[in-house]
Amino acid sequence: MAENWYPIIDYSKCKGCLSCVEFCPNNVFKVENGKPIVANPANCVEFCRGCQKAACQYNAITYYQDHKNRRC
Repeated sequence: MAENWYPIIDYSKCKGCLSCVEFCPNNVFKVENGKPIVANPANCVEFCRGCQKAACQYNAITYYQDHKNRRC
């Protein structure tokens, strides 16, 4: 598990299909008010992109490390 690797949900793109919640075997997500939230970020496996690539068809998931590495 990684301290600096966890999903970030873009709610402007998220449709609430909950495929990320259903996909993740590590209990990273939970449902709150019909939308997924990242409830257990420490459970995310470093460099796993399963919820982004295999589950989310709306491109609503990125990762903390991706944001940290962006430069203006």
